[in-house]
Amino acid sequence: MTINNLTNLNLSTTPSLLSNHTASDADRDFSDHPSTPIQGLTPRHRQVNSSGSFPPRFVNNHNYHSNKSKQFELMMMRKKLGRDWFLRLKSVGVVLLMGLFFLANWWILTRIQDSGRVNQALKLKFLKANSTTVSIRELVKFGKKRPQKTIYARLLAKAAHALAERHYKIEPRDLWVEPYTVASAWKPCSEERDWEPSDGSTGYIMVSANGGINQQRVAVCNAVAVARLLNATLVIPTFLYSSVWRDVSQFSDIYQEEHFINYLKPDIRIVKELPKELQSLDLEAVGSVVTDADVVKEAKPSFFLKYILPILHVNRVVHFVGFGNRLASDPIPFQLQRLRCRCNFHALQFVPKIQAIGALLLQRMRKNESRSGPLDKYLVGSFAKSKIKGRNAAESRYLALHLRFEIDMVAHSSCEFGGGEEERRELEAYRQIHFPALLELRKSNKIPSPEELRIEGLCPLMPEETVLMLAALGFKRGTHIFLAGAHIYGGKPRLAVLTGLFPNLVTKENLLSPTEIEPFLNFSSQLAALDFIGCTASDDFAMTDSGSQLSSLVSGYRVYYGGGRMPTIRPNKRRIADIFMKNNTIEWSVFENRVRKAVRQTKRVFSRPTGRSVYRYPRCRECMCFSAKSAAN
Repeated sequence: MTINNLTNLNLSTTPSLLSNHTASDADRDFSDHPSTPIQGLTPRHRQVNSSGSFPPRFVNNHNYHSNKSKQFELMMMRKKLGRDWFLRLKSVGVVLLMGLFFLANWWILTRIQDSGRVNQALKLKFLKANSTTVSIRELVKFGKKRPQKTIYARLLAKAAHALAERHYKIEPRDLWVEPYTVASAWKPCSEERDWEPSDGSTGYIMVSANGGINQQRVAVCNAVAVARLLNATLVIPTFLYSSVWRDVSQFSDIYQEEHFINYLKPDIRIVKELPKELQSLDLEAVGSVVTDADVVKEAKPSFFLKYILPILHVNRVVHFVGFGNRLASDPIPFQLQRLRCRCNFHALQFVPKIQAIGALLLQRMRKNESRSGPLDKYLVGSFAKSKIKGRNAAESRYLALHLRFEIDMVAHSSCEFGGGEEERRELEAYRQIHFPALLELRKSNKIPSPEELRIEGLCPLMPEETVLMLAALGFKRGTHIFLAGAHIYGGKPRLAVLTGLFPNLVTKENLLSPTEIEPFLNFSSQLAALDFIGCTASDDFAMTDSGSQLSSLVSGYRVYYGGGRMPTIRPNKRRIADIFMKNNTIEWSVFENRVRKAVRQTKRVFSRPTGRSVYRYPRCRECMCFSAKSAAN
């Protein structure tokens, strides 16, 4: 078709003509053909080029649009590639920032750990050779190897970060002090006497005390009170050999015998042995042996007057075998109760051998500074350092921790501690040997399940729970901690949780050289006496089981001589157990607040509740005197 013919076409025919164009027409390059006006076309049809084809803007065929679509797709692809590149760059940036954050955290932890080690090397040289410390990285590694014992991995990680951030922060105000002024209003006064000495003419009382040093101490004080009650003469107590404690130590190996006799002379008569005429008696044959099974637990004075006094009148001697908590706390005559306090807090003093090493232990815990604590003179006597004014006590203070997690406590509790089937078999075997009666009770379903015991707060705190409690209370990572006892169930691997977060944790075995501790190694009671000194003289004392004898005696001693300046951390285990049950979801800030509240409530100052031990709760008028004036100040 010619151009002349095209000029006479009606516009309505144009689409059909355009549809007959070939692909080659549409793909031509029109830039080489200048366009000329065409008569009969409206302005919107513009022009046809010199080859007789319509310009590309007017050509509406499929191939042309295909090219446009390809160009659009290319443009969108470029935009998408740009966005992908931006997102990739953004992701890399986030990863780099996170890497820098963790690197900074690692650096802080390393610096803190290195700082603690430097201080130890300079100021506490005896720690470096023997201390057992584990880094956070090693703790995580250990948790992967034995996951059944790292049951609080999430909270432990949060505690590690909290300790790292706390390095330069100030500790809570009430952490190292007793929060209530009224505590200082109670003063020791059990040394005051208001009676005539006993002549001991009724007969002789012998006591063979069982258990460890703390049970023995209670038995001795109770025997003193019974001897006065019956107007009898007390023979220096003996200590039974135990297959558990395996200690042959006797009274004179632990306590100053002469001081004991002389200090209590205004109260009772004490001799070192039975008269010769009585030594040949077969005490069991004549009915003079009285065991724990013969005396009801927490027996009242009337029991001894009714059943024991007649034996003394007939045989002139009674031998108490065992005699643990066999004298009630109430009701007891005022002066008799005061005598028990006088025996515990004044008459029983450790022998010089124990005092000397105890003083050395305190000196090293205080980083070799010549600072004396408020209780030193009562614990180590003449070996106490003289007080030096102007020293900053905060620089050498330490926390003592009694972690009651030995195998006997763990097995007797009937609880489970994350060790799985292996742990259950091991503890069951121990119960069969040492606690057969407990197994019989379990068979009769008289003991709650491990889950119920834990909910009720009847399980001893595990090392994992203990370290989380200390971290939540606000103690810093560099805090010096004295750990009483070293026979933790699970050994060093179980203790790694504690030393991982608090590397300055030591025991008497760390503090003393092999030569210094060697004379005590085969005598568990004498080793326990060193623990007693280390805990009682500490600037702060934390217990994990308020029912243990050591914790009870230590906390009572600190109340009696502390003047309201010797704080004790005694957790409410039922509330603590409830907090730990939420370990998978609870946030660290909430965990801190709840733990602090649970511990703060146990620091209330109150007088001894009726029926409770005067050795643990000496705030009563029989043992201590209350000054309203001091309380007001």
